[in-house]
Amino acid sequence: MSANERFSYAMLDTAGQLVFTVISSYLLYFYTDVAKLPVATAGIILLVARLFDGIDAPIWGSIIDMTNSKYGRARPYFLWLAIPFSIFGVLTFWAPQVGLTGKIWWCAVTYIITGILYTGLNTPLTAVLPLLTPDPSERLKLNSWRMTGSQLGVLIVNATTLPLVAFLGRGNDVNGFRWLIILFAAVSAIMTLYSFAHIKERVHTTNERVPLNKSVKAMKKNWPWIIIFISNFFFWIALTERTSTLVYYFTYNLGNKGLVTIFNSIASVQIAGMLAIPLINKFMSKKNLWISALVLAIIGQFIIMIGDHNLTIVVVGWILANLGSGIACSMPFAMLGSAVDYGKWKNGVNATGLLTALGTSFCLKVGSGLAGFIPSMIMASFGYIANKTQSTHALLGISISFHWVTIVCFAIAIIPLLFYKKFEDMEDEIRESVVADSQAEIQDDKETAK
Repeated sequence: MSANERFSYAMLDTAGQLVFTVISSYLLYFYTDVAKLPVATAGIILLVARLFDGIDAPIWGSIIDMTNSKYGRARPYFLWLAIPFSIFGVLTFWAPQVGLTGKIWWCAVTYIITGILYTGLNTPLTAVLPLLTPDPSERLKLNSWRMTGSQLGVLIVNATTLPLVAFLGRGNDVNGFRWLIILFAAVSAIMTLYSFAHIKERVHTTNERVPLNKSVKAMKKNWPWIIIFISNFFFWIALTERTSTLVYYFTYNLGNKGLVTIFNSIASVQIAGMLAIPLINKFMSKKNLWISALVLAIIGQFIIMIGDHNLTIVVVGWILANLGSGIACSMPFAMLGSAVDYGKWKNGVNATGLLTALGTSFCLKVGSGLAGFIPSMIMASFGYIANKTQSTHALLGISISFHWVTIVCFAIAIIPLLFYKKFEDMEDEIRESVVADSQAEIQDDKETAK
């Protein structure tokens, strides 16, 4: 596999993050402090939109399983959805002046459609990985490339969003966000289309289209997939909770909004953790690596909480927390290919699309939705009022959202991983069996075609 193809695969996630990170990091803040929606209303919009993702993730996965185009099974969606996703990403941050009710409907509809389209891009991004190569070690390396690309996109967005909003808007944050998202969305579409042209599906699958009712059978007693799914779901609640409440915590609790850009830039240390995964995996199992990363994220968050206004301590905690979350973020994407193999070995169904859609896009989108809804409800109940000096009680609500919800969800994510070792030990045996079965099926298809 060429360096350009690896780069192209990585760039797919960079492209997606240029829009999605603006959403995950700043949409709740945009709704409450820029578009002027009530905080509880904003939280409900985030939750409802993510519940739609609970429906569309398996649908997208099933659509991919039934796809058999000249471009491949997962790859064509990068061509078909790049421009529509960018257009609706722009509309999500448009905030037209149409009255409160009209604005609520605009925000809800555009965000829901943007979420559906992002699932349509993010699902094949993971589903295409086991189609690029059958080798688990190569998949792990490719996933490190991908996650590095992802974090590069996150870094670009978090390091530039607020400064660019201020510069482009010239004091008008509504206009600032509009021009910012136009810029990011245009670059995102161009990068996605370039990547589409430079990756190739090498692992040949049978011509059989796998319908949803058959794909579901791949989940039956697929314990490695169930473990990955549960852990990843709570991880995304924790990570997005931490990300989406950071701007509130630094603006109101620490009284320095300017720190948001600095700390989001520091978060790029996640890249170091991601790049180190293949090396660390030589000395540590994937299960232990994932658990250790979550523990590190928890320790880092505790240090931030203890540090309070001592920025030196807070920076140390933030670095540790992001090293841990960077590694933990990568692991399910790398491990889902083995869970797909297990489903094929156990149940005779290769449901790459459905299993990866639920294991990644569903967890990311619905988990992120809950992570937007939970703090909005906590902050509303504690008396948060946008753009005002917050009461002591309101500051406590922000702190609970930023610290404790994050810590608890990271901790819950550890529990299912304690049972993963048995299945990790079976990976080589299962891969050999699945490869042999696939070759036999392809040969049967060729003979039938004759």
